[in-house]
Amino acid sequence: MSEIETSRLLLRQWKNEDLAPYTRICADPEVMRYLSGPMTPKQSEEQLSQFVGHWEERGFGLWAVEEKSSGAFLGFVGLLYQEQWPEGRHKTEVGWRLDRSFWGRGLATEGARASLRYGFEELTLARIISIIHPKNIASRRVAQKLGMTSRGETNFKGNDVIWYAIERREWNADALSSSERTSQNSPSRTSRTLGE
Repeated sequence: MSEIETSRLLLRQWKNEDLAPYTRICADPEVMRYLSGPMTPKQSEEQLSQFVGHWEERGFGLWAVEEKSSGAFLGFVGLLYQEQWPEGRHKTEVGWRLDRSFWGRGLATEGARASLRYGFEELTLARIISIIHPKNIASRRVAQKLGMTSRGETNFKGNDVIWYAIERREWNADALSSSERTSQNSPSRTSRTLGE
């Protein structure tokens, strides 16, 4: 598993000690408001195991996110292959879920931007999507800040969703033309592979 560093975040492999704070995040009704609703400790543990399994099966996935300055566990950000996605053949989603105390600081955008770069530059994906509840305005803003555009509405796993996407050629054009990329928005990848 690759690690990625951004200005403020470390995107890293999952550790056993992440389970307790992850369970707390997933039990927060506000965090889970536009998702499946609050999760039990058992559901959180099972989901975390699925994240690790996704990495083992596909070679990419959702990273655990740590704040570099404090070492605090924030949640997750990264890429997830959505097997049941009905809208075309490009099924890799960029997603995020952060502890509510860290909202409003641009951290989801920072981590998701690093994930997009990894998906396009390392995995050479053609398109990355984001699946969002229509009322989740904060996540829709994150998608827009990433340069993703709304592609329509659909039903996914029994829920009405709006979905966003960005193509690799759009990302490349943005990377070449944008002058706003500072060190905060430009992750540096480490070369070590973990979890072997």
